[in-house]
Amino acid sequence: MDKDILIVGAGPAGLSTALHLARDFPHLAARVLLLEKARHPRPKLCAGGLTLDAETVLRRLGLDAGEVPHADASGIHFDFEAKGLSLRNPRGHSLRVIRRDEFDAWLAEKVRERGMEIREQVTVKEVVPDADGVTVVTDQGEFRAQIVVGADGSNGVTRRCILPREAVGTARVLEALTPGQPQMSNSRHKADSAYFDFFAVPAGIAGYTWDFPTQVQGQPTRCWGIYDANMTDRNKPPLKETLAEEMSRHGLDLGDYELKGHPIRWYRRRARMSVPRVLLAGDAAGSDPLFGEGISMALGYGALAAREVGEAFERGEFSFAGYRRRVARSGLGQTLVVRRAVAQVVYSVPWRWFQILLWRVLKPVVVAAAWVFVLNWARRLPASKEKGDESRR
Repeated sequence: MDKDILIVGAGPAGLSTALHLARDFPHLAARVLLLEKARHPRPKLCAGGLTLDAETVLRRLGLDAGEVPHADASGIHFDFEAKGLSLRNPRGHSLRVIRRDEFDAWLAEKVRERGMEIREQVTVKEVVPDADGVTVVTDQGEFRAQIVVGADGSNGVTRRCILPREAVGTARVLEALTPGQPQMSNSRHKADSAYFDFFAVPAGIAGYTWDFPTQVQGQPTRCWGIYDANMTDRNKPPLKETLAEEMSRHGLDLGDYELKGHPIRWYRRRARMSVPRVLLAGDAAGSDPLFGEGISMALGYGALAAREVGEAFERGEFSFAGYRRRVARSGLGQTLVVRRAVAQVVYSVPWRWFQILLWRVLKPVVVAAAWVFVLNWARRLPASKEKGDESRR
C-alpha cells in the first residue's frame, strides 16, 4: 500500500503531527496514514499530567482537553523532604491529569474527523529508507511512502532502524495507582494538589517522587511514582524501595498495589533525529530530562514535525537536513536545552543543604526562572503556518 506520508505510532506525537498537518497543510490530509500496533483505547503507562503548555498546543488546534475525563490539581508543590515552594494558577487549574487510554483515543477520533486514516493493530518490524522513498515492513505486509514520521516512542522501531548506533540517555520511571485520597492523619497532602519531592537526590537518584490526583473510570484515584533521570554514576538505592519509603510516610504500603515501569529517552541537542525521508518526533526524538514530562513535549514535536513535512513537499526535497537545528531553535527545543542544563546542576549536586537552598530558600528566584525559561514554551511555537513562516526569517 502506498501513501505519501506514513506516521508510525498513534500516540500524542503521531496524532499531533497529523492534526497539525490537517491544520496547516490541509491538501495533504488525505495522503496521510497512521500505523498503530494496538487498538484505541489501549492501556498506556503514563502518569498523565497535562501541563498548561500542553493545553496551549491543543487549544491552537481548536481542541479542548476538558472533553476528556480528568482530575485537576489546583496547586503544585515542589518540595525537599515535604517542604518547599508552591505554584498556583490564579485563572484555574495548575495541572490537569488524564489517563492515556482515554486521551489518546480522543485525539485519534479528532484525527479521523479530519479525514485521516489510522490503521490499528499493525506491528512495524522494519523501516528502510532509500533514494525514492521509504519501505515500512509490518506484520500486515509492506507499506511504501514518500516520507515517514517515527513517533513510536523511546524504544520504537523507527529509531533503531535509522539510527542504530546513536548514543541515547534513558531515564527510569516507576508508578502505582492507589484508590482515592489517602485517609491518614499523618499525610499532609491535599486531595486537589500535586506533589513532587526531591528528597532522594542526595542519595544519588537524579529525580523525585510524585503524588497527584487522577481518576480511573470516573473513580477518584492517586497516582504515585518515582522518576530518575539516570544522569549520574553515583551509587543509588533501588527506585522501588525509595518510592515505598515515600508512600509509607503517608500510610500506604507499596506492596499492596501494582507497580509498573517504563523508560524515557532524553533530548540531546546534538543527537541526530532524522535521515533523508525519515524524521523522529516525541520520545523517539528525545524528551524532557528534568521532569520526564512527555505529553506536552510530544504535542509540541507534532507541530514541528508537521511543519517540516509540509514544507518538504512544497520544496520537493526530503533530506530533513535542517530538522535538528529547527527543533533546537524552537520554543520546544529551547526549553529542552534549558531543562537539560538545569537537570545537570540540580541532580549532580549531592549536598542536602543545596536542595534545601534551592526548594525552600530561593523560592522567588526559582519560580521566576521557571516561568521565563522552563514554562510557557508552547506560546513560542507557530500558531499557524503564516506565523511560522514569519518566525523563520
